[in-house]
Amino acid sequence: MIQFCALPDDHPDLQQAPLLRAACLTLQYLQDHGPIPLTKNKAFKRVFVHWAAQHFNWPRFSAEELFRFNKVLNEHDFPPLEVLHFLLIEAKLARHYRGEFRITKRGAGLARAPGRLFAELIPFYIFNIDHSSYSAFADRPSGNWDIWLNVINVKADHGSTESALHASLYGGNADWDNAAWREMAAFSSYVLRPLEWAGLLVQQREETQQRRHIHHVFKTPLWRSALKLDTDHLLQPVNLQ
Repeated sequence: MIQFCALPDDHPDLQQAPLLRAACLTLQYLQDHGPIPLTKNKAFKRVFVHWAAQHFNWPRFSAEELFRFNKVLNEHDFPPLEVLHFLLIEAKLARHYRGEFRITKRGAGLARAPGRLFAELIPFYIFNIDHSSYSAFADRPSGNWDIWLNVINVKADHGSTESALHASLYGGNADWDNAAWREMAAFSSYVLRPLEWAGLLVQQREETQQRRHIHHVFKTPLWRSALKLDTDHLLQPVNLQ
């Protein structure tokens, strides 16, 4: 059974969630500046995309990185913003109206309450969104969130790698540099990336002397604060000696 714990608005671990931070900033922007103009295709206009790039402080999507190859940014150039736009609509925290993106009464009530917003937004994002829809491929790994979260809970408790987590779930030796790379891509984009964007995991990339990239995966303090899982009793304390 997967249980999210209620966290107070001032809980320090909430600051580790990029998606929550971006949602708070967007809802507060709507309150402070009014509706966000939309293009004919119902995407955010560039003025807000540029603002979001500069303020979200999204890992691996900083303003410097985004503008490195683009003089201007459209919404599709900033994938986390595309996901957030869709998510705020689906969660009924904002809506489209007459060419504008407007906050709803529900969204206004949660804009400055990060603990309650986390409880509303993050489980909905993880469990109800088709994460393959915004990945390079439409592949979805076999399994479900109960299995994925409980296995990661144990295997990544003191750190792991993408390939080791995949092997724990599916066997084999899938990795980015072998014939099973597409299996790794599906697992990474559908399972690990949403958990990272939710602030529950953090990934670090290491380059070996052979120019091979190893992706290390760690649970964040927010994982331990927010999640209660069936495998918690299997976790071992960290040995400080």
